[in-house]
Amino acid sequence: MSRFVDTVVGTAARSTRGMVTGAPTHPVRRSWGDLHAAARRTAAALVESGLRAREAVAVLAGDPGQVAQVVQGVWLAGGSVTMLHQPTARTDLAVWRDDTLRVLRMIDARLVLVGAPFEAMAEVLREQGIAHRIIADLDSDREFTVVPAAEDDTALLQLTSGSTAEPKAVQITHRNLCANLVDTVARLECGDSDVVVSWLPLFHDMGMVGCLLLPMFSGAELVSVTPAEFLGRPLVWAELMSRYGGTITAAPNFAYAILTRQLARTEAGSLDLSRMKSACNGAEPIDPSTVEAFVAAGSRFGLRPQAINCCYGAAESALVISLSDLSDPMLLDTVDALELEKNRRAVPVSDGRTTGVRRLPLLGVPFGSVAVRVVDDSGAELGDREVGRLQLRGDSVTRGYLTEQGPVAALDDDGWLDIGDEGYLVDGQIVVCGREKDVIIMGGRNIYPTDIERAAASVDGVRDGNVAAVRLMAGDGVARESFAVLVESRRAGDPAAEKALRDAVVHRVVAEIDARPASVVVLPPGSLPKTPSGKLRRAAARALVPG
Repeated sequence: MSRFVDTVVGTAARSTRGMVTGAPTHPVRRSWGDLHAAARRTAAALVESGLRAREAVAVLAGDPGQVAQVVQGVWLAGGSVTMLHQPTARTDLAVWRDDTLRVLRMIDARLVLVGAPFEAMAEVLREQGIAHRIIADLDSDREFTVVPAAEDDTALLQLTSGSTAEPKAVQITHRNLCANLVDTVARLECGDSDVVVSWLPLFHDMGMVGCLLLPMFSGAELVSVTPAEFLGRPLVWAELMSRYGGTITAAPNFAYAILTRQLARTEAGSLDLSRMKSACNGAEPIDPSTVEAFVAAGSRFGLRPQAINCCYGAAESALVISLSDLSDPMLLDTVDALELEKNRRAVPVSDGRTTGVRRLPLLGVPFGSVAVRVVDDSGAELGDREVGRLQLRGDSVTRGYLTEQGPVAALDDDGWLDIGDEGYLVDGQIVVCGREKDVIIMGGRNIYPTDIERAAASVDGVRDGNVAAVRLMAGDGVARESFAVLVESRRAGDPAAEKALRDAVVHRVVAEIDARPASVVVLPPGSLPKTPSGKLRRAAARALVPG
């Protein structure tokens, strides 16, 4: 069997740790050994139903315990896993059905496994003639032998973020997964003494690889709840860290902003966050102000500044590419904004000024299984502090994608993958400036949307974390390339209040960025399109700009 599956099987045999679900109201705990035994019964049932090695299996389930059992069962049976995007209460089921059918055709799914709370979706699949099974029914007591997988067999087809109307899946092999998990275990010093606490969706790479497979692989304890439980009462995240002695967690930047507000209203000393050694912040641009506020709020409960780790990752590298050192608080590279934007150089600023600068988190040294370089538009490699395109190469890096048009290679002739981010290296550490496709070019400057968004978000009345700066190309209602700013606010719908808010946003953006938006659009809460994991979808937000 592959080294990844072999390690999971070995961990189940030796570890006394396991997985807690249903907390805080109805916690249920299964050891990794118990979960593995259940996964073997699931695998036996899948093989009995005709699943063959290397066939793709899609999973539609939200219950973390069911997901853990069924994905391990698929791997034991020699198949690959694709976690389908999940419908919500606001989802148009007809659109979801059509998008899901396109994904299933793209991955050539042999079977769809349906679990809680989505059993009702089985009827939709039945109407379309799609083979499916209810996860709770997959239980066989037949003798089962693990179906061996080769290192370069696909283990996970990770659907990329964004609209599923144009589906694309990253092909993650057993080799990719194992290489990345070995590196992550080593960097986090993760083992039997650790407790991972997570609410992240398991159809997202940070949730699946970082917060399910990491403890399953290493033998750490896992406390897992659903995203709905966190969004319904965000403080539950910290309460679970406190109750179970959490040492590792992970989330995008927006979640730390939400939890910070909750902690500020919580009585000092009522929670214990002192055991937390790594709260990873990644999957979207990291706002230093958010991290600083979270550290300040968490300090009242014993949270150490060193526990906040800024990380860089991508589905194309299984998950983590780099992670800041566990012994350091957040380290920032403060650079001259104009030099960065006009001359593509990260020139350090050490004179203490706060205007005309950018504060960028240092994201750590790349993992051993992935090499990182920076190149210019001609493909020439750049030196330290020179801004260009980030490229990856190594054992954790995918070789390709699946699309509706068929497989697409991800690597160039020398084995490098262009990840689509702009950034630079300094003393071996990665610094990310922004997504290449989102960069706004004005007056010879390369302006990054995140800078505009942070300026707009600081205006009173704008909902924190609910701002989008989108690029407007010449001809999109503007004479030359510019940008629009979309903000969510509870003042939407009041013409006078909206005008005042638009004026304030323009003033703040001009003052901090020295660039004037072509327009500011005020939207009611919940209007900005986001991925299921909470990341902003700028391309989709562009459609909300009038004209």
